[in-house]
Amino acid sequence: MLLRRRITSDNLTNPNFCQQFWQRCLRTKSSHGYGEVCRKNNAEHEGEDWQIRLFKSRGQHLLTNPRVLDSIVRVSHIESDDTVLEIGPGTGNLTLRLLEAAKNVVAVEIDKRMVEILHKRAAGSGSQDRLKIVNGDALKTKFPGFNLVVANIPYSISSPLLAKLVYGVNMNPFRSATLLIQKEFARRLLAKPGDSEFNRLAVNMNLVAEVEFVMDVSKRDFVPCPKVDSSVVKIYPKSEIPDVDLDEWWAFTRTCFSKKNKTLGAMFKQKRKLMELMELSEDSIKGQDYDNGHGDGDEGRTGIGLFRGRILTVLESGGFLDKRPSKLSNDDLLHLLSLFNEAGIYFHDRRKPKDACDAAFGSCDGLL
Repeated sequence: MLLRRRITSDNLTNPNFCQQFWQRCLRTKSSHGYGEVCRKNNAEHEGEDWQIRLFKSRGQHLLTNPRVLDSIVRVSHIESDDTVLEIGPGTGNLTLRLLEAAKNVVAVEIDKRMVEILHKRAAGSGSQDRLKIVNGDALKTKFPGFNLVVANIPYSISSPLLAKLVYGVNMNPFRSATLLIQKEFARRLLAKPGDSEFNRLAVNMNLVAEVEFVMDVSKRDFVPCPKVDSSVVKIYPKSEIPDVDLDEWWAFTRTCFSKKNKTLGAMFKQKRKLMELMELSEDSIKGQDYDNGHGDGDEGRTGIGLFRGRILTVLESGGFLDKRPSKLSNDDLLHLLSLFNEAGIYFHDRRKPKDACDAAFGSCDGLL
């Protein structure tokens, strides 16, 4: 026992032991808000002098497997005159490979500590003149010009970031986006009508882009190791998209997929939903023996009843009465929306001004 105490005492006065001890203490679960120290002790950082503490709670997971990194660059089909946008570059493992293949790289990074490391690593490779680093929030930052996207994006901003890219393609045209995302999110993105994962995310993405599965990536290829595996997908913006009011489309799909496994006939029998749609469609149904549904007695009930009848007529005319949103294709949904609008039934408040694309996709909750 005396010998053990003496050894412990000697270790506590040893600076190398203390450093290793605290670094091990920091390797804890993200739920406690701690991080893991990433050092230069792997092939990706050989010959470089830096270390940084990574936080799982902030989505900071660095991809370190060289074979996976090379595969991502290869499937991106980068041309020598391309300007590549990378979001969340971290310490630059992917960035340096992109710089080898592309003319320029624009890296958007919110963590100032990562920015410093990126500058050092780019300078060390002699490619600092072709790397533009934007220190800011990718959801709020206006991206400089680019024509290709390659990124390991933080899981927590996947939906709004995808929305910003694909629905903002007119402001930032790009050829394709090769993205490393959470595996479960990728499955939702790739889901087809009838799949259990089919959802509003897939519907709204399919309206403006094609999504292609590339490969799965093990969680063991990251530092620190996340709880789930990841997937690489490739997204191609469509050259032509349907002629539809996007605000109306987003509101319509939100309504349909709030209860995606219910029949449309049952969904539109709910009084609360009917009253909401009556108010949104007020201008188009004026003078047609409808009221706002808020009156007392038979008059109020008659207004709701007449409006419900109009909706059911639309559903029956298109053969949608017994259909479920989870089994409808985008063409089916577009056709149904056009039938509703032709009947004077709307899902978006047309009195509100149109939102700018960036503002509209500030939150994934309302759109994807």
